[in-house]
Amino acid sequence: MLLLELLKSLFLGVVEGITEWLPISSTGHLILVDEFIKLNVSTEFMDMYRYVIQLGAILAVLLLFFHRLNPFSPRKSSLQKNQTWTLWGKVVLACIPSAVVGLPLNDWMDEHLMNPWVVAAALIVYGVGFLVIKNQRRTPAIRRTSDLTWQTALLIGLFQTLSIIPGTSRSGATILGAIIIGCARPVAAEFSFFLAIPTMVGVSILKLGKFFVEKLAAGEPFFTGEEAAILAVGFVVSFLVSVVCIRFLMDFVKKHDFKIFGWYRIVLGILVLLFFGIRALVAA
Repeated sequence: MLLLELLKSLFLGVVEGITEWLPISSTGHLILVDEFIKLNVSTEFMDMYRYVIQLGAILAVLLLFFHRLNPFSPRKSSLQKNQTWTLWGKVVLACIPSAVVGLPLNDWMDEHLMNPWVVAAALIVYGVGFLVIKNQRRTPAIRRTSDLTWQTALLIGLFQTLSIIPGTSRSGATILGAIIIGCARPVAAEFSFFLAIPTMVGVSILKLGKFFVEKLAAGEPFFTGEEAAILAVGFVVSFLVSVVCIRFLMDFVKKHDFKIFGWYRIVLGILVLLFFGIRALVAA
C-alpha cells in the first residue's frame, strides 16, 4: 500500500533530519528504526534512498548558511569574499583526512563493524566523552569561525575520520574534537555543519553514481513511480526537519553544554545492547 510506504518514508526523513545534525548518531537510531519500520523496497533502492535523504539534510545547511558560504555575494566586500574563500579552503583541508582514510575503508567498515555491538559501544564512549568535556571549565581560545587556523581545521578533520566507525556520529566526532582543541561550542557546531557539505555530498555522489551505473548496465529503470514518490517524501521531510534542527542546535549551544546529548547517547547505547542482547538470547 503506497500510503503506508509514504508514511514510513516520512518517519525515516524525520529521523534523518534530526539525528544527522545532533551529536547522537544517525546510525544508532536507524539500526533500531530498521527493526520496526522497513520500507517495502529492494535492498539496492534502500541503500540509495539513505543517501538521497542525506542530500536533503545537506540542502538545509546550504539554505541556512547560503550568504555566509557564498563567496560571490554582491553584498560582501572584497575582504569578506576573500574570507569566505579562506573558510572554504579550511573546510576542504579538513575533509582531506576523511577522503584519504574514510573512503577506502568505508565499505570494509560497513561490512565488518556495522553491527549493534560496535554501534552501542561508540554511542556510550562518545557519550562519556561529552560528559567529561562538560566538566572541564576551560575558556575557549577560538570564539569565532574566522579565528580557526589552518592547523586547527586540519585537526578537526582528523577527528572527523573517527566517524567511519558506526555509531560514532560525524557531528559528534567533529564537535567533540573541536571543543577539545579549544573551540567555543557555537564554533564547533557551525564548522561541523560546514564540513558536512563536501563530506556527505562526496559520499552520496559516489553511492548514487554506483546505483545509477549498475541500473544502466542492467538496462533497468532507475525506479518506479511509487519508488520516486517514496524518495521525494523522504528527501523533502529530511530537508524541512534539518532546517528546524540546525536552527535549534545553533541556539541551544549558545546557552547550554552538550551534557544532555552525552546522557542521551549513553542511554541509547544501553538500550541497543539490551534489545539486541535479549533478542540473541531468545534466539539461542
